Amino acid sequence: MGDGGLSTRRDLTTYVGRAEDETEVRRLLGAARLVTLTGPGGVGKTRLAFRVAGSVTRAFPDGVAVAGLAEVRDGTMVTRTLGDCLGLHDTAPRTTRDTVLAHLRDRRMLLVLDNCEHLVADCAELADVLLRGCPELVVLATSRCSLSVAGERVLPIAPLALPPKNVRTVEDAIASDAVRLFVDRARDVLPSFRLTEDNAASVAGLCRQLDGLPLAVELAAARVRVLSPGQIADRMTDSLALLTTGARSLPERHRSLRATIEWSHALCTDAERAAWECCSVFAGAFDLSAAEDVCAFPGPAGFAVLDAVDGLVDKSVLARVEGATGVRFRMLEALREFGQERLASAGTAEAVARRHRDHHARLLDHADAEWFGPRRHDWFARLSDRHADIRAALSWSLRTPDEAVTALEMASGVLEYWLARGASGEIREWLDRALAVAAEDAPGRAAAQARAALCAALHADLDGARRRLKLAEALGDEDALPCIRHAQAFVALLAVEPHALEKAAEAARVFEERGAVRSRLHPMFIQAVATAFRGDLAGARRLLEAMLRLCETAGDESYRSMALFGLGTVEICFGGDLDAGERAMRDALAIDLRGPDVLSAAYRVDGLAWASARRADWPGAAKLFGTAATLWDRCGAEPDIAVSLAHRELLRATREALGDPRFEELFAEGRRRNPHDVLAPASPGGPAEPPATAVLPPLTRRESEIARLVATGLSNREIAVRLVIAQRTAETHVLHILNKLDLANRTQVAVWVNEQLAARTGPGSGPR
Repeated sequence: MGDGGLSTRRDLTTYVGRAEDETEVRRLLGAARLVTLTGPGGVGKTRLAFRVAGSVTRAFPDGVAVAGLAEVRDGTMVTRTLGDCLGLHDTAPRTTRDTVLAHLRDRRMLLVLDNCEHLVADCAELADVLLRGCPELVVLATSRCSLSVAGERVLPIAPLALPPKNVRTVEDAIASDAVRLFVDRARDVLPSFRLTEDNAASVAGLCRQLDGLPLAVELAAARVRVLSPGQIADRMTDSLALLTTGARSLPERHRSLRATIEWSHALCTDAERAAWECCSVFAGAFDLSAAEDVCAFPGPAGFAVLDAVDGLVDKSVLARVEGATGVRFRMLEALREFGQERLASAGTAEAVARRHRDHHARLLDHADAEWFGPRRHDWFARLSDRHADIRAALSWSLRTPDEAVTALEMASGVLEYWLARGASGEIREWLDRALAVAAEDAPGRAAAQARAALCAALHADLDGARRRLKLAEALGDEDALPCIRHAQAFVALLAVEPHALEKAAEAARVFEERGAVRSRLHPMFIQAVATAFRGDLAGARRLLEAMLRLCETAGDESYRSMALFGLGTVEICFGGDLDAGERAMRDALAIDLRGPDVLSAAYRVDGLAWASARRADWPGAAKLFGTAATLWDRCGAEPDIAVSLAHRELLRATREALGDPRFEELFAEGRRRNPHDVLAPASPGGPAEPPATAVLPPLTRRESEIARLVATGLSNREIAVRLVIAQRTAETHVLHILNKLDLANRTQVAVWVNEQLAARTGPGSGPR
């Protein structure tokens, strides 16, 4: 019921109380475009916002998006975090804010901005810009204070209803939400716990002592395994008395929560207290190996940290999070803040932050070493899970004297990770910030400038790329030479300038001499396309076939997709074998649709449209251009990088062949198609088994579709790939489904879906 990442606990705990608050929030959302839920930490703002968001989806046909800001430590990342949650790529030559505005401008959506208080000015500015520029957008925010934006409606969230004084019966006690929450959470840790005539007065009195603050009630209830409610109440009386004498400036409810937290902290073992404080450095969820690194316990640290983390989970200080990359742990925001205060008062905050940064620097180094090969998707998922902490580690390095070199190394590492996330703009910004504070003779500076130039070129900022390349060359760093030549070749290719072939060939040759196979591949792709452009189709094929062999030897699918796309482009656009080019494009798309890289999938579908246009299959081309357009929009990009000439010429030819009305009709049909259906073989009699599309009330059409995929056993990540949406979007939809159906887990969703389908179509039916 407390704030700070409790969406992760939806499967683990039930929801108690708040019926009147839910009704009021829904009423306000119908009357105002910005509603802010305010209240102290631990009062339940986040859980209430998620609950309401899951119940109002019918009013927002374009969906609900949730931007969790508790993990964000840098105000400049607020808009980028929203872009991430919307699944947008920052690959277009415009700001992230412009991309977000363009995406939301005509959509009827609910946007939840969760945990705004530590970034209130940035959140307020963003909300104001979005509300002015997106007339159908409604924003629901949670914060400990209002955003103070014009038109905002503020709803203070009170603690849970308390029992009356002098409660004597179970019936009187259980009538209050606070007591029901205590009993519910107590049963989580001690299934045999019951509210009885003997303990009802103690439980009621304890809930009154805690002012009905959900987080405080949960922390106290976690102690029933070793203490009776009466003993807990006695100890809380002592703790409150101690705190009141030393913290009179705190509001009363804050004193109650503070007392509960301090009491919970005091009852932990020394190792648990140390782990609590050290783990408060994490911005997001973390795994055991990360905890072991930041805790740095003396002696056999692995066992000590494991025991400490286990104890903190048992005491509700840490929440256990199941994910695609294994078990992780998350600390509620109020408890994290307490841990940070303890570190600061002990003078150890910087040492722990350094260990946190070092852990994530090593993580990026490890990912970089294993990126080229079969583990790429595992590493992408792992780094995505830790993205908030990678950002936090970079921020700490940039604001800490003499740490900019490490930031430069971290930002220069796994460039492909950032590109696959659609975050070339973000990594370009980290590189620029690190270059601005690093010494002029810092190691790796020239290579970092070259990588920043590459990212600028991806944004079609060719002038910015050229400026960075001049700075890189002026440093005279021989080690950076192939990186510089690579970026120069890419800029020349995009600008249709001479020397792209020579620059790419030099980069590929030097990388080969150094044994840097992965670094060699994109220059080989550029070299091949430039070779075909000069009329040497056979030479281009040889280069791309060599690239394919390197990828197949390493077991790397992503660069294999790039090579196949190169083959497709060469055959389709330069007078080669059209059938072979189309097969290569389809094979590349099949790879991309298994992963997170929407931008690459957009290029491949566009390439299939070129093949159809070359065959004069104008209806097929129009549909494919429409499907590609949905993908371009999905990642906030334009088809004007590397393939602009083919795209423009063949799109224009298709429109002219069909005429505007027929083209627009087919284009719109293609826009509605799932990209996976592009690969489905055509059936002579039409589709034999169209996917089920019926709405399953009370779910929306999109929620019904996702519920069916849950019922087939797909994970959130697999659902996101299947529907070509962001993983966070899939997670939000699943949360809404659970809330709307009042179910506790995915298994129950599967049972419900099967029951619904069986009722509609008879026995034996179910999701295929």
